[in-house]
Amino acid sequence: MTDTTPTIDVPGYRAGTWVLDPSHSEVGFSVRHMMISKVRGHFAMKSATLIAPENPLEAKVEAHVDATSLNTKDEGRDTHLRSADFFDVDNHPSIDFVSTGVRVEDGDFLVDGDLSIRGITKPVTFEFDFGGFGADPWGNYKAGATAKTVINREDFGLTWNAALETGGVLVGKDVTITLDLQGALEQA
Repeated sequence: MTDTTPTIDVPGYRAGTWVLDPSHSEVGFSVRHMMISKVRGHFAMKSATLIAPENPLEAKVEAHVDATSLNTKDEGRDTHLRSADFFDVDNHPSIDFVSTGVRVEDGDFLVDGDLSIRGITKPVTFEFDFGGFGADPWGNYKAGATAKTVINREDFGLTWNAALETGGVLVGKDVTITLDLQGALEQA
């Protein structure tokens, strides 16, 4: 019997357990506003762990975002977004992601998984772009990456909206999520 699991070479990759560096990581998002511009915001990462075996395509990721940390630079809007109309952070203080697979398609590194927002879980795929690997001045081996996906917010129960007098709606359906991540390999 032969092993048919595909493998990929990622320069600098090391097997082990990688943990998030929250001070160098952020979850950003953007959504169409009034159909003419975009609103951008971010959340703080609570935790993320990558279990990295020898084959990167067998890696497992679990991440948790603090939904209460939502910030769009407008306190009134942020209060509304934290309310039951949107994220309902009193009942759902965390946004969670658990990977279900890793693959390469047309040269792109993709991580499939289940995203849970407001108690609703849906499959999503993040496209990853590795920034690289290297040791910091304190001897920690670090990795950086950016990941991106687009979701329909209504699939996650975020359905509040308002009609505009000029036609259209106040908040778009498609939300672009961008993860800027840095992690460190746990030392034995």
